[in-house]
Amino acid sequence: MQQPIKSARSFKRRKRTVTFPYMGQSHAVFKELLINLGNDVVVPPRPNRFTLSLGAEHSPEFACLPLKIITGSYLEAIEKGADTIVSTGGVGPCRAGLYCEIHQFILNELHLDVDLIVLEPPRVDLRDFIGKIEALNANGFSKWHVAKLVWYAWKKIIALDHIERISHRVRAREAVLGSTTKAFKKATAIINQVKTLSDLEEAEQRAEQVLTDVPLKPGFEPLRVGIVGEIYVLLEPSANLEIEETLGEMGVETERSIYLAGWTKESKLFKKPGRKNQERLEQVALSYLGEMIGGHGQDSVAHAIQYAERGFDGVIQLSPFTCIPEIVAKSVLERVSRDFSIPVLSISLDEQTGKAGFVTRLEAFADLLARRHTALQRKNACDDGDPIRQSDEDQLVEPKLSSTAARHYINE
Repeated sequence: MQQPIKSARSFKRRKRTVTFPYMGQSHAVFKELLINLGNDVVVPPRPNRFTLSLGAEHSPEFACLPLKIITGSYLEAIEKGADTIVSTGGVGPCRAGLYCEIHQFILNELHLDVDLIVLEPPRVDLRDFIGKIEALNANGFSKWHVAKLVWYAWKKIIALDHIERISHRVRAREAVLGSTTKAFKKATAIINQVKTLSDLEEAEQRAEQVLTDVPLKPGFEPLRVGIVGEIYVLLEPSANLEIEETLGEMGVETERSIYLAGWTKESKLFKKPGRKNQERLEQVALSYLGEMIGGHGQDSVAHAIQYAERGFDGVIQLSPFTCIPEIVAKSVLERVSRDFSIPVLSISLDEQTGKAGFVTRLEAFADLLARRHTALQRKNACDDGDPIRQSDEDQLVEPKLSSTAARHYINE
């Protein structure tokens, strides 16, 4: 079953028609980078039901959701003319590190003559990494010029992550439903339209201003929920059924444990895995999960503890169905929930997951958090000898939630 991934020596430098996995806001940056190197680019369509069905049809039945989505994205892009796929590899005890072998097998089975260029972390094999970048360097730029293009792309990804973080804070407080989503699209367009590094800082400020101009509900303090789990389902909205947008429009502020720039930095592609922060996370999770179990399982436990210590109202764990590291983390998170008195909702995603049922679970969880938040506020006020007033309760947890039961509880 396992297919050997070709080394850099197998690829000649030429102008290619390249595609890559669709993940979060990064596709526009990767497109620009590959075009700057002299290639044509086929950006796969945003993953949808057809993408997933296509990927599931050609993937092993018990493969996880990200592999099926990416398979479908590749096949759609190849249909549009892509002759080269660029993807990252992986190390460690997680099936994600074998995605490319499986994709190579699927391409062979379908008799698709496509180059699959897998960029493993440079610290694993620097010569192979440079050789594969050279295969994509159709313009024949010097290594210094290529490094500057990569640095420019990196700074853009950081800017996009920064803008996305702001959108999560603003959306939960927006006065007009959907206004933040419109502003976020405008803000990302401002970043993506930049063509030089020197213009990026000013564009980031303008993009930030677009979001901070969104009218907010005065005095509203939303519930806060931390989202942990596997990287692909966290970063790609189509894979997580737009959980951050959905919760934000319920009046719930979200904070994600993984962003692309942060993950890349902590992964230390050029050095050993980010020891400083990684050691800190391992230390946080130590008494609950002392071993690295692959994927982001240990990180999910550590981040959940950190969210509890920072006073978040709840934690949501997202994972692909059959993801072993997150299954282990889920069993540990039950103890974290008890010890830190913080509600944890674990959601497993696959091609059978429907949006309506998913949203219903989020509404129920948000309702639970709202009731709990109000009860804690009332208890704290009584302990201080200052009984909470009804008007104060309404201000603490605006009944933006959809559940009639929750509104009744909050207002009774």
